[in-house]
Amino acid sequence: MQKELIEYLSACITPERNQLFEKILSQRTSYITVMLEDIFQPQNASAVLRTCDCFGIQHVYAIENRNTFTVDTEVAMGASKWLSIHKYNQAENNSLEAIRNLKSKGYRIVATTPHKNDLLLPDFDLTKGKAALVFGSELPGISDTIKNEADEFLKIPMYGFTESYNISVSAAVILFHLTEKLKTLPGINWPLDQQEKYEVKLHWLRNTLKRSALLEKRFWEEHNAAQKNRK
Repeated sequence: MQKELIEYLSACITPERNQLFEKILSQRTSYITVMLEDIFQPQNASAVLRTCDCFGIQHVYAIENRNTFTVDTEVAMGASKWLSIHKYNQAENNSLEAIRNLKSKGYRIVATTPHKNDLLLPDFDLTKGKAALVFGSELPGISDTIKNEADEFLKIPMYGFTESYNISVSAAVILFHLTEKLKTLPGINWPLDQQEKYEVKLHWLRNTLKRSALLEKRFWEEHNAAQKNRK
């Protein structure tokens, strides 16, 4: 019934809006996802969300061990309502909980931090499978949990005196490079599958329509009435 509900709600937006949804859905991916661990500054968190939306990254995992994940609406420019944001803040070690979840879905955990066994961004192999890119807190960086559980370590080439990029800049550089490369590699099924598209579009419709809950209630009332009439 999810498809029928989506069709029902889609009739409540303009055809142009619906076409835009379908166009953007065709460019969305879950092959690459982003994990943000203990981001302190709302401006940085929001800038990364905006970058994810621009590059077609649908899923973002926000880890709250010490810091609450907060969005600055002026910086995010509404990006958060188009993304699927999964918050982890209930466990004793939220980073480990998120990692276990992502690994169970077939993701390799890729920590973005200088490390003795790290790969330079141009050498990162997307054909090895889905990747969850982890960006750590502004000052301490990624936690020891991430370092211990990571499958790979990735860094951006640098040629100056500064030791690291700002987190929002780092995310933008990495996601631009990898999403552009992803779409040129043969044999990688990077778009969302049909079920994922249904789930994302329903999420967008609910966030777009002012009285979506009322419209959904009406849909189910009409559906149940039709079912009774068939009996």
